[in-house]
This record gives sequence, structure tokens and C-alpha cells, in this order.
Amino acid sequence: MMSIAEFLVELHRLDVQVSIEGDRLRCSAPEGTLTAELQQQLRDRKSELLAFLQEVRSCSAESISPAVPKPLYPLSFAQQRLWFLYQLAPDNPFYNVPAAIWLRGAINALALERSFDAIVRRHTALRTRFAVIDGQPMQQILLEMPIALSLLDLRSIPLTERAAVAQQFAAQEAGRSFRLGDQPLVRVTLLQFDSAEAMLLLTMHHIVADGWSLGVLMRELGIAYAATVEGRSPDLPLLPIQYTDFSEWQRHRLQGDFLESQLAYWRSQLQDLPTLALPIDRPRPAVQSYRGATVPLHYAPEIADGLTNLSQQAGASLFMTLLAAFAVLLHRYTEQTDIAIGSPIANRDRSELEGLIGFFVNSLVLRVDLTGNPTFRELLDRVRDVAIAAYAHQELPFEKLVEELDPDRDLSRNPLFQVAFALQNAPMQPLNLPNVTLEPAPLQAQTTRFDLEVHLWEPLHGLHSLWQAEAGLSGFISYSTDLFDRATIDRLHRPLPNSSSLASLPIPTRRCPICRF
Repeated sequence: MMSIAEFLVELHRLDVQVSIEGDRLRCSAPEGTLTAELQQQLRDRKSELLAFLQEVRSCSAESISPAVPKPLYPLSFAQQRLWFLYQLAPDNPFYNVPAAIWLRGAINALALERSFDAIVRRHTALRTRFAVIDGQPMQQILLEMPIALSLLDLRSIPLTERAAVAQQFAAQEAGRSFRLGDQPLVRVTLLQFDSAEAMLLLTMHHIVADGWSLGVLMRELGIAYAATVEGRSPDLPLLPIQYTDFSEWQRHRLQGDFLESQLAYWRSQLQDLPTLALPIDRPRPAVQSYRGATVPLHYAPEIADGLTNLSQQAGASLFMTLLAAFAVLLHRYTEQTDIAIGSPIANRDRSELEGLIGFFVNSLVLRVDLTGNPTFRELLDRVRDVAIAAYAHQELPFEKLVEELDPDRDLSRNPLFQVAFALQNAPMQPLNLPNVTLEPAPLQAQTTRFDLEVHLWEPLHGLHSLWQAEAGLSGFISYSTDLFDRATIDRLHRPLPNSSSLASLPIPTRRCPICRF
């Protein structure tokens, strides 16, 4: 029988999240994951799980408690870095969080505006502006910050031109920068093409929201909109804390022995970290422009199923398998066997953070070792070990890590890693509005934060259907147009082979600049 720690690792591999709330065990999982056998295991080991998690919590820190409200708060560490980048490039929109959704049916624009207002009143993050007080940036919380829904009347646009016009407006809105000191950091626009068809454009600045926050907002928007059109108050639970409580708690927590233990791991793990030398089409500019483009990705359900099966056989998560495959691809282009890949992590391992809108996401540097010409299964074992160790030390903000390691300043590239990989699995329930059907609209980003980014969404579990229209693995590659031509990226993302053959394949050395699996 596996130990309780090993059981928790197995639950993590299956994307089953367990946490404690008071003396109760909470569990959430993708649809279809909780088999009858696994449910029985959870019931049988409930007391062990509760005792283990309570011990971990008591050893880690006290829970986050609400503080007495005040007008000014320190920035979280993540906000602090974005504030610094904003000072370098105040008009750059690369930290916008945009979404575009087609709405068809009985659209009530006033109800939409009132629903967004209700959400902004609930979450202090969306009522924040940033001010410099005595030389230090601070969060300034406003009591009220009404959201005015911008309504653009486009009923004169012919039916055949609507999609192109909507895409143009969506790209323009996603590319509009925010001023962090004197305006709301969330914008809502409704493109009205006729009484029964419109496109909703939502844009937030990353300093007040992340990808998980978008899921929170969409869930609450559905509840608030339904209540508003029915003439009643939204039935939304009280929030136990606010983002400002988290930012103060984080600064209190990250000091002393706990900070040193986190730093000690990362100092050792990232010692003598090499720079990834991807072949590029043009010389790297002295200063990043952040100009970018995206290429869509899609892998058929049979490939996604094969990768999932391989992950289960290897005792790894789908993310670990995909990360290992991405590392092989980078190895084939660079011939390097020591590769650092950045990856975002939700950083919401406490139940009181799950329902908050705010900027919690952290960046982990995952260092992949490809020495010794391992088989893919051997490499996957290495990647799994690296990822699990990184998860255990995820609380150290990337900003503190950069400050501690103090790498050579280079305005032409990001510190510590230049490529990023993400598998999105944040809770994203379908947005349902009464008498309105919804369809996601793709957005073509024109900026990028890194040389190369790969973003994928997990196969449909009923959680991501608003954003993922097809079964299988979907996503996109974002790349720096200063460095790469579109043709290079097109060669890079040719379909993966049958995943069932990956486990025993050795990883050969590179044969040509565009060679891969």
C-alpha cells in the first residue's frame, strides 16, 4: 500500500486537487477522473489525508486572515515586477489579459454592465490603481470604480464582413495599453452588430488578474447576469479575504528560515544555468521590442489520448510528458543538453485563494537534463522529478529569485529563461447566460514576452468548453517576430508522431537546423 505522501503525488498526477477547509476535506477533479475505485480510496484514507494536510499547513504557515481595510497596501512580489516592467515600457500591451466572445440571442447590455459592476465591487483587485508614495509603489484601493460598458453600434456592417471587422476591433482592443495610475484596469466593450448578435471584448491588466482569475470572473458573470435579468440580487458567497490580504501575508511569510529554505533549493538547482541558444533568423536586437505573432496548434484526440496513456504508464502528469517532448525539440535545435524552460503555476494552493480575482501566478524555472542520450521514458522520469521538486518550492516568487541570483542584466532577453511552456488546466466552467448562446473568438496576439512560448489546453473535461472548441489538445505558439520568420515556426510545429512509440525512442543528436522527432 502506497504511503499517504505517495497517494497525494498520484492524485496530483491525475489532476485531483485536495485541500482542507476547517476540519473538512475538499476535493475537485476533471470530469470522469473520480472513478468509483478512486472515490472509495479517498473515503478510506480521508482521516489520513486530513491529518497529513493539517500537519503540512501547521508547518508551513498560518492561514491568510482578512485585515482591517485601509487605503494603501504594499504590492505583491509579482505586482512589483510588473510595475518595474511598466516603468520601462508604459505603452506596451504585452501584459494585457484579453478575451473575446460572440453573443447571440436576447442580449441585455444594461444587465451586462451591472453584472460587471457587481464583480468589481466584490474584488478589490479590480478597484486598484497604483500610486507612488514616498518613492514606493503602492496599491490604492478605491471604494467605487464603476465599469462603463462601451457600446459600439456596428449594425451597418454587412453580414459577410462582420467576422473580419470583429477580429479587427478585438485585436485593437487587446493592443490598447493601460495606465496603472489613473484608470480602471478592466475594460468591457460590446460590439453590437444587430439586436441578436454582438461580440463581448474583455481586457484586464495582468497586474490585477491572471488566467485563473478569468475563470472566476466568467463564473461570477453568469451568476450575476442571470440574477440581474430576473430582477434579483446575485447569489454570490462572501469572499473570506481579498487580494490585498494576500499581498501583506506574502511579505510577512517570505522571510527568515522559510525564505532561506526556498532560496537554498533554487540556488542549487539553477547554479551555472546556461543561456538557451536557439537558431534565429535575424540578429537579436540590443533591446527587446516584444513584437510577436501567434500560430495556432491542434493535436487530434487520438494523439492526446496516447499522450495521456503514456503519462499514466510512466507515473507522470500530461504536463510532464509534454514538457519532456518540448525539451527534446529544443535539444534538437540547439544540441544543448542542459535546458531551462519557464512555466507558470497558479500558486493558489490554499482554499481561501481559489475564488479570488488577482495576480497570483508564479513562474517556475524547470531545468531539464538530456545528458547521456536517454530514452524518452528515462527523460520523462527526470522531468517528473524536477517538476515535483519545483512544486515543493513554488512559493518563492520569480521576482525574488531573480533578485537573489542577480544574473547579468541583458535588455535583449529575459532573465533565467527565454522559452516558456504552459498546459492550461485552471478551472474554467462554461459561461452560461439566459437566452444567449456563446462562442469563443480567437485572438491573434501581436506581442510576446519571450523568444518562444507554447500554450496548450488540456483535452476537454467539460471545464474549458468556452475556450476550446475542438476535442484533443489545442493551443498556440507565440514567438518573437524580431527573431523568427513565420516559416521557421511552421516547420517547428509539425504534428507529433504516434505517442505510443515515444517511450522507447532514444533521443538522437541534431542532424539539421529544422530537424525534430
